[in-house]
Amino acid sequence: MAPPLLALQDISLTFGTDPLLAGAGISVSAGDRVCLVGRNGSGKSTLLRIAAGLVQADSGRRFAQPGATIRYLPQEPDFAGFATTLEYVEAGLGDAAAADHYRASYLLEQLGLTGHEDPSKLSGGEARRSALARVLAPEPDILLLDEPTNHLDLPGIEWLEAELAGMRSGIVLISHDRRLLERISRTTVWLDRGVTRVLDQGFAQFESWRDQVLEQEETDRHKVARKIVMEEDWLRYGVTARRKRNQKRLGDLHALRKKHKEQRSAVGKVKLDAAEAELSGRLVMVAEGVSKSFGGRTVVRDFSTRIIRGDRVGIVGQNGAGKTTLLNMLTGKLAPDTGEVKLGTNLAEVELDQRRESLDPAQTLSQALTGGAGDTVTVGGQNRHVVSYMKDFLFGPEQANTPVGVLSGGERGRLTLARAFAKPSNLMVLDEPTNDLDLETLELLQERLADYAGTVLLVSHDRDFLDRVVTSVIATEGDGRWIEYAGGYSDMLSQRGPAKAATGVSGGRSRGSRDDAVSKPQSRKMSFKDKHALETLPNQMGDLEREIARLNRVLSDANLYTRQPAKFAETTKALEAAQASLLKAEEQWLALEMQREALGGTSDR
Repeated sequence: MAPPLLALQDISLTFGTDPLLAGAGISVSAGDRVCLVGRNGSGKSTLLRIAAGLVQADSGRRFAQPGATIRYLPQEPDFAGFATTLEYVEAGLGDAAAADHYRASYLLEQLGLTGHEDPSKLSGGEARRSALARVLAPEPDILLLDEPTNHLDLPGIEWLEAELAGMRSGIVLISHDRRLLERISRTTVWLDRGVTRVLDQGFAQFESWRDQVLEQEETDRHKVARKIVMEEDWLRYGVTARRKRNQKRLGDLHALRKKHKEQRSAVGKVKLDAAEAELSGRLVMVAEGVSKSFGGRTVVRDFSTRIIRGDRVGIVGQNGAGKTTLLNMLTGKLAPDTGEVKLGTNLAEVELDQRRESLDPAQTLSQALTGGAGDTVTVGGQNRHVVSYMKDFLFGPEQANTPVGVLSGGERGRLTLARAFAKPSNLMVLDEPTNDLDLETLELLQERLADYAGTVLLVSHDRDFLDRVVTSVIATEGDGRWIEYAGGYSDMLSQRGPAKAATGVSGGRSRGSRDDAVSKPQSRKMSFKDKHALETLPNQMGDLEREIARLNRVLSDANLYTRQPAKFAETTKALEAAQASLLKAEEQWLALEMQREALGGTSDR
């Protein structure tokens, strides 16, 4: 085994009255690939700063091989005193500045920067890319990376992944990006309750190992005080059960994707007037030929889609491609320059406030959930005690009176989730929901979305999260073109083919063109019977919906069953028949409309 270039032993550190680190350690040799994992607030970033020599521990030993170069990527880089990004990057080269001037420029170019940018005017993504170029440029012996993928788009993440894989440096990596952890790490260090445990395998094997450790620990503690263990360690032990349930959910998701791919037909042109009655029941939103330009640059060009109730749609692409623009057009917040978006009726939308701007730091956690009134939260029309609801989002009872301002980033993320899921909704819009979330919070979000009965629109750069959540992906193909693919992110890549870049221009096919039965316009025309049905079904569906509403009003009489049991039974039977007829009519109309689209709209109306 190679001698360590950097080692921490028995590191202890206390902030306030509670110890953050209590005997933690880490060892890195040349070429090591170490991922450092643990819940938000567990001390991962602090341990990395101690390794970088930026924080002094209360006790313990830090050893760094004399002459070894160590570079540390902070979550918040400091650009003070630098006039350009190139000057900032070159300052990280140290004694090798003259020899590596080209490498500094090369890395900036690879990361989409010129080197002439003013550091005070950088966006979050540009700042992160500049900081990455600075730590990568000297090709250090030890590379300490704290959340390197934050604010990076998919091309940037995949470039970083390839760059790290080819380096000879020993690497210690903190990240919420599962895919990056799985592909880079060969050793996993788990920081839990101030202590580090080491698994001599990569992150792909970590979670099953962690669950075994926790299950054994639970068994041991059970012998002493079962009640105490269940209350105090609920947050950690709850993860295991959720993961087992999630295996079934993942299986259900794969089945849903398969059905989604087999049943969904060509997007084509939608006759919105005829579809109006049907939109409230089955279609959530329809976009027909929408385009949007800014300053002469087209970011969305002639895009059409149909989103059906229960769909979970991911939107991916590089920064600046127009993901948020497309999302805002689909949800009606931004009008397209051309084309039309039609939203279904009775939509109740909730948007995840991942920037946490709506949180009041002076409120307690309980007040933030209840609105400061009482100790109950209304969830799904039912009142729940706030402490019980807090547990669903990994908060302990003792945190009820904790001020929001002192919560960690992951805890504020969970609080935002709790507030969002408490609101009645059937459409959830998530714009970069995984930023700054720890792995446990990501698991929680995946679980909640798996249970969510409504429709989800999601913008994300997290490849693993997309694979676990979405049923289709809308991806940029360049020049304002967007194409929808059935399945998750990995499914999209396989459909594009190995020669296609993840977010570059490709010859990918739309969701509709994957269905061989409707991939090309046919020369034949619709039959007279089908054309007549297509024209008359919307009126029939409207009549059925009105009849269903009338029957529901009759059944809303609480005394009907006692007073007129025969009428109650007759009305119930009629309601079931009307609902079945409406469902059949909706399915028939949708199939005929898809057929008309596949024929290029040639229904001879």
